[in-house]
Amino acid sequence: MSDIAEQQQPQPVDDVVSNSVASTPSNKAERDDLKDFDQNEDEDAMAMNDMPVKPKSAYVTVSIMCIMIAFGGFVFGWDTGTISGFVAQTDFVDRLGQTSGSGKKYLSKVRTGLVVSIFNIGCAIGGVILSKIGDIKGRRIGLIAVVIIYVIGLIISIATQHAWYQYFIGRIISGLGVGGISVLSPMLISEVAPKHLRATLVSCYQLMITLGIFLGYCTNYGTKNYSNTVQWRVPLGLGFAWALFMIGGMMFVPESPRFLVSVGRAEDAKHSISVSNKVPIDDPSVEAEYEALQAAAEAEKLAGNASWAELFSTKNKIFQRLFMGCMIQSLQQLTGDNYFFYYGTTVFKAVGLPDSFETSIVIGIVNFASTFAGIFIVERFGRRRCLLWGAATMTACMVVFASVGVTRLYPNGKDGASSKGAGNCMICFTCFYLFCFATTWAPLAFVITSESYPLRMKAKAMSLAQGCNWIWGFLIGFFTPFITGAIDFYYGYVFMGCLCFSWFYVFFVVPETKGLSLEEVDQMWLEGTLPWKSTEWVPPSRRGADYDAAAMATDDKPWYKRMM
Repeated sequence: MSDIAEQQQPQPVDDVVSNSVASTPSNKAERDDLKDFDQNEDEDAMAMNDMPVKPKSAYVTVSIMCIMIAFGGFVFGWDTGTISGFVAQTDFVDRLGQTSGSGKKYLSKVRTGLVVSIFNIGCAIGGVILSKIGDIKGRRIGLIAVVIIYVIGLIISIATQHAWYQYFIGRIISGLGVGGISVLSPMLISEVAPKHLRATLVSCYQLMITLGIFLGYCTNYGTKNYSNTVQWRVPLGLGFAWALFMIGGMMFVPESPRFLVSVGRAEDAKHSISVSNKVPIDDPSVEAEYEALQAAAEAEKLAGNASWAELFSTKNKIFQRLFMGCMIQSLQQLTGDNYFFYYGTTVFKAVGLPDSFETSIVIGIVNFASTFAGIFIVERFGRRRCLLWGAATMTACMVVFASVGVTRLYPNGKDGASSKGAGNCMICFTCFYLFCFATTWAPLAFVITSESYPLRMKAKAMSLAQGCNWIWGFLIGFFTPFITGAIDFYYGYVFMGCLCFSWFYVFFVVPETKGLSLEEVDQMWLEGTLPWKSTEWVPPSRRGADYDAAAMATDDKPWYKRMM
């Protein structure tokens, strides 16, 4: 294929005639005509080998398969939505709480923080360790294995009688499984989805998270009036149904063609490419895609197996990409979203609402519905623009939320009644905040980490990046009761500062990858393209004669002018 490509390159006509003493106007016209003819031939050849883009209705089957893969996000969302209600359920507190001097049961801040957030530590460990199964046995088998581990954790938790540490252990084990899911689900979607739909379909993982959170809230609301273990065992038990659905769905989805190429299963890889892109297996575009994947796989095999140490090497921009992924995942948590998701019931009880479970359902609806808009927005407007607008709008919402909570919520002091108007304002801006989060940072953190790394070290890099997300989730989940107890709604200003930092970080570090194949994303990193120029970057296969790749890697403007 490389020989054919070389033969199809336009002849450097200008170089051939540069030794002439003079060039007549008629000769110049002939050269321009010849140049145009050769460029048209190149475009025709590339069009034949490019994967044909069909109407979106043709990709319904592929989209359904990717949603099945993304259902792993539902499992995580379900846990997030239900645990926020468990800590306020009477039977849960009676069984796992401590006894005060007056004989009343309660959950201490330490125990609440551990029960809520230890799940994230399990996720961080599972993401790093269990994602390796996807490299050895394949992404599909890896997902089935980690879902089974999640079920084992559920069994331990649901069997808890009065020992809070048994529930604690069950959540760690469930977290191991969900951590593996959080790496393998976006990875498999990004490797299976057609490149022009990749961001949309990877965003379905976040859509499933929000659906899980919403239905978790609804289930808590439905069981809150019971006075026995139905309050929390029914929501836990439903986790078995979601796990079985996930395992059943894996029977119908294709394996990653990149994994199949890496293990030498050529025909299976071509079949996966044809199924994902809705083209016949003998289509030239399938062969071209397969050869591109094979070339990338062979280059990575020549480099040998990826070690953990390689992730911290600046060669091929690997460490820069790893650091970017870790920062994006960390900053997603530091936007403050889990402040509302983990402790939404508690937060809105503080603003004087009679039934904070109902408000949690409203939050869940806003979050879920907004993610539908996010699926369209991230593919329409690109990664960078959405992240920048998301950081700016969430900053504004958090400023209002924190300021009203600090200055207007308790007009007569914390011992007095809360202001209903201030409480309604805070709920309103919480909904605005969640809309901005769900349409930008929520899905895009997974999109960016799923498409930024070469195949041979993708699982390791994604697991570390996702691990940062889980660790920050643990820290926020564990320390939030202590922080809010000390500074109350001033906590919102902490998230506001993180959001301001996020805007500048995205502008100077995160490149635009909209419309690029995973191999083209890798090429852009290797060329050192500046993030704020990445929207103008063109893949080598589509470059014209006047394209200046070196200009994409340099900028003499002062930093403040680059932002204009």
